[in-house]
Amino acid sequence: MVDNKFLSKLSQNLLEILNDDQYNDIIIEVGNDPYVKIFRAHMVILSYRSPYLRRILSTNKKENNENLVHIKLPNISPNIFEIILRYIYGGKITLEKCDASDIIKILIAAGELSIKELITYLQTFLIKKKSYWIEKNFNLVYQTSFKNDSFLELQRYCIDSISKNPDKIFYTPNFFSISEKLLIPLIQNNNLSMSEIEVWDHVLKWSLAQNPELPPDPANFSKDDFTVLGNTLENFIPLIRFYNLTSKEFLVKVLPYKKALPKELHKNLIKYYLDPINSNNKSEGSKSCISREINSKNIKSIDSKIITSQHTELISSWIDRYDNTDKLMTTITHDFKLLIRGSRDGFSPKKFHEVCDCIPHTVSIIKVKYHNEILGGYNQITWDSDSMLEIAKDNFIFSFKDKDNIDNHILSRVKNKKQAINNWFLHGPSFGDGDLTLSGLNYYNDNYCKKSSYEIPIRETEDKFSIEEYEVFQIIKENKTL
Repeated sequence: MVDNKFLSKLSQNLLEILNDDQYNDIIIEVGNDPYVKIFRAHMVILSYRSPYLRRILSTNKKENNENLVHIKLPNISPNIFEIILRYIYGGKITLEKCDASDIIKILIAAGELSIKELITYLQTFLIKKKSYWIEKNFNLVYQTSFKNDSFLELQRYCIDSISKNPDKIFYTPNFFSISEKLLIPLIQNNNLSMSEIEVWDHVLKWSLAQNPELPPDPANFSKDDFTVLGNTLENFIPLIRFYNLTSKEFLVKVLPYKKALPKELHKNLIKYYLDPINSNNKSEGSKSCISREINSKNIKSIDSKIITSQHTELISSWIDRYDNTDKLMTTITHDFKLLIRGSRDGFSPKKFHEVCDCIPHTVSIIKVKYHNEILGGYNQITWDSDSMLEIAKDNFIFSFKDKDNIDNHILSRVKNKKQAINNWFLHGPSFGDGDLTLSGLNYYNDNYCKKSSYEIPIRETEDKFSIEEYEVFQIIKENKTL
């Protein structure tokens, strides 16, 4: 039995040890001149509370006959380190009276010291308790979120916020000073509420701003000037959906800079826009390309903790077999009716069959644990618990390697229609003879994808995996011709 009063006493005693110089064996010099402060602490506690300090201390042995190890932390201010040091010893931190700017500094310091549980707590606290301050200091927070790979929660919060309101970054004076590392995730985000020409326009202006020596008019560019601009644009070009532009947009905004584009892309774009009627012979334009612009009146919202309306739009197009169209001639308005959610209803095959059996036209969505990967499948027929392999001709499975980038997906349609689904009472939603199988208690580490009955594998590995979340939706179809 755990009693919090015992933990409280332990915390108090450890803080008393921190304040007692009798047994300390390390001196920590924190800060830079003229703001430097000396802290005394205990190697064993620091080593087990901070992986970073553990590495540092393992390489810093006592010099000569000195009794104390001496390390320096110049990147952290003394007042911030004192807060973290008390957390390291006492396991407590009080943020309610801290300025949000100091919490940001504590987060950066916790990131440097690799204190993972504190990093998670600080991000959540900022998002839930300091959202107003974040809005007022958004550029600072966004840049901070990329200072450490552990700040993923803050990164996602900022990217989602920018997607809903691009003005926060794209129309601020600081836009041209942000790094490529910060700009790329925004351009990759399919939920960005901007048209494709706006995205291109901002990327182009940003790239020109990074090279102020270039002439203002592309008509005056030399060959070297186009090379310089092309090098700056290089990592953005694959993210721009040039085939979603109108002919006028391409002519006015892109064509003047054609020599900065890769030669093959430049050639294909010219061919595409000179011959827009011949839509069946567009090698580049044949790729599935969903515009960032979503008409909210036509795209249904979705009750999901895993996917967004961007995903449902793409999945809907697959259901209607729009696999290889440049721009859909039909606005997909399928309803995704939630039937079951693991975190709400439980992660068991039994519960899945209780809820989903006898319901046709379902989509199963799976979030892989410890990864940003989504797996899923569409089943046109009903699930049941009494049979095994079943026949269906329109089933498919799919994956998104990164749930925040719908372009990075794999679609695999059923090949052996006699093995479209695997109905077994010990399985959750399972497709083919192992192509996508959910099984085991709580779907823990007993799920796998092994190509058998579908066209191509949807994962790069056949290793078993666990599930963080899963949802099953019934698809209610409705098409509106534009």
